[in-house]
Formats: sequence, C-alpha cells, structure tokens
Amino acid sequence: MHTVQKLRRIALNQQGLLKPDRFGRGKQATLRAIEHIGYVQIDTISVVERAHHHVLWSRISNYQPKFLNQLVKERKLFEYWFHAASWLPMRDFRFALPRMTKINGERDWFKNCDRKLTRHILERVREEGPLRARDFEDTRKGKKQWWDWKPAKQALEQLFMQGELMVSGREGFQKVYDLPERVLPDWVDTREPGMDEYASHLVDTTLRAHGFATQKSISYLRKGHVLRDAIREQLQLRIDAGSITTVSLKENSLAYADAELLETRAPRSSAIARILSPFDNAVIQRERGRDIFDFDYQVECYVPQAKRQFGYFCLPILYRDRLVGRVDCKAHRSEKRLEIKSVLIEHQVDNQFVDVLYHSVQSFALFNGCSEITNLDAVVKNLQRGK
Repeated sequence: MHTVQKLRRIALNQQGLLKPDRFGRGKQATLRAIEHIGYVQIDTISVVERAHHHVLWSRISNYQPKFLNQLVKERKLFEYWFHAASWLPMRDFRFALPRMTKINGERDWFKNCDRKLTRHILERVREEGPLRARDFEDTRKGKKQWWDWKPAKQALEQLFMQGELMVSGREGFQKVYDLPERVLPDWVDTREPGMDEYASHLVDTTLRAHGFATQKSISYLRKGHVLRDAIREQLQLRIDAGSITTVSLKENSLAYADAELLETRAPRSSAIARILSPFDNAVIQRERGRDIFDFDYQVECYVPQAKRQFGYFCLPILYRDRLVGRVDCKAHRSEKRLEIKSVLIEHQVDNQFVDVLYHSVQSFALFNGCSEITNLDAVVKNLQRGK
C-alpha cells in the first residue's frame, strides 16, 4: 500500500472516522473520544448543528448534545483554548496553564481592558457565586453592535483567559463563570509544566490523535521559536528511542509517524459516508488535507461573498478513506427542514457511494432536528447520471 494511503487510513482510524463507533457509544464514549483526539472545538455558527456537537456525532452514532453538557457538569471536561476555543479533557488542565500565565504576565487579551472593572467582577463572583455576562449592567451610551462586547463581558473573558475565572457550564450558549477552586476537581494536577514537558504533551497528543504529524501541525497556531525548538527536540528524542519514524509527504514535506502504527497492517476502510464539520479535528488544518487527501478545503464563511467558490458553510464529505467532495446545506430548524443547496463530488467514487450518501444525509437531517429534506432527490439523480 502506498505510504500516503496508509497514513490516510491510520489518521482516520486514530480520529475514529474509519469505522463505526471506534470509541463506543453513549456518554462515556464521548469522553473517550475527546480524551483521545485531544479537544473538540467550540463554534457559534449554527447554519447546521454547532461544531462541537457535529464533531462528536461524526464519531459516536448515538451522540446527544446532553452528553457533552453532562460531562462538563461532572467536571470531566473544561473549557479553554487549544488552538481555538475548545472543550478539553480535565486531565489535561495543567497544559492550559502556560497560556494563562503568558496572558496574565505579558499582555491583555483585550486592548484597554478596565483593570478596576476586572477586580470588581472577580470580587462579585467570589461573593455571589457563578455569574454570566448578562448579570452585569452595560452602562455605555449609544447604539451597540453585536460584535462590540460590553466592558463587563470583556473583563470576564480577560479573567477567563488569564485563569482567574473558569467556565463552569453554559446556559443555552451563555457562559457561566466561577472561581477555579470551585470548578476544578481535587484530583487535578495544577503544576505548570516546563517548556519541554509542554512540548512533549503537544507531540504525544497530536500523534495519538492522528498517528502522524508534521512539526508545523504540532505547533499549529502557536507562536514562539522556543516552543518550536522544544518540539523539535522532543521529536528527535522519540526518533532516537525508535517510537517514531520519519516519512515523506507531498512536496518533500517531512512527517513524523508512530512507528508501531506504520509497521502494522493498515486499517481497512468501510463503505461509510460522513458529512464532517468544517472545524472537525481531521480537516481543520488545510495543509494536512492537501498532503494526504489531495483535497483543498477552506470554510468560506470568513471569505467575502464575491470570493466564495463553494458556499457559505460547505461541509466536507468523507467516503471510505477519502475526502471526495462537499455539500452546501442549511438547517431551517423552525420548519424542521434541511435544505441541500448543492453537492460537489471531486474525486472518483464507486457504485455504492450515491446510496450511502443518501442515507448519510438522511441521518444528518435527523441529527439537526429536521424531518424533511429539500432538493436531495434532485441532487442524487444528478449524481447517478454522473456515475
């Protein structure tokens, strides 16, 4: 088997996307999945079900949003920053401390953050218990834009990012803030790791989640040559120990792969079609998609409308071990209707694909609370003509 194809199957298997229910079913499978893949990204866009639920549903066939909420309440997960806002395993809390310390010591998360207000808010939370942004009055005059957070919200987020407050849960999508000592379980290790230990954690987390990684993907959206140097040293230590090996990707890009996974027989792929979130751990890094899937994917909701090629919120389609296309759709929840705007297939597929995709879209509609699908039959007929 070609090296890239084997890496592709290893990566998908490690992500829990190659076969059904690799992590099991139910709430405990939800925890196992997050602990294995390292994080699940939180996103506010709701064209279809939000990213954190979508990512987990793609891996756990009977996933329900309440599983995630329950795990947060049970203090098995916590909310903070991975490369973006995420839910992370509580066991990994100490590896969030370097960022908290950096923000607390070097710069404000927001420019011109009101220090007097942050002290006032912290004291209120200490005395009154968990509070939300809406519990603080906005005293500004004039019209406010939706992106223009009121000062109290900025102060809460500043305190959250520097570790003086934690998110104890959400009401709807509103964060509830509380003191860390009232959120963290007694068993959590709160010792801040040194740079070598932090780099080791990033290497181990990435290799566990994907089976292989480039140095760039391990430090994804993390700045600083000190960290990059520490990651390079950790990779070399593992090469010397024989636990990882190097492989070449496209354009002479060098990757580091789990030696044991690479030496064993590649996992088999099944005739499964999955509609993935744009923020899915398997596709979030554009370079990885090009390297092993020959698939250039970018979520276009952040791209000016005139420059969009595929749609505001096109979703990648995974079939067997390939990213084969994308579907542009929208959940009209008040009508319980999933609208299929377009489907574009970019790689060759077999004769089973159309039927498998049809059932996958039906399942996706139910996940989004939709009992009706519009335009699906017309799209399927067009795909059938093109087989």
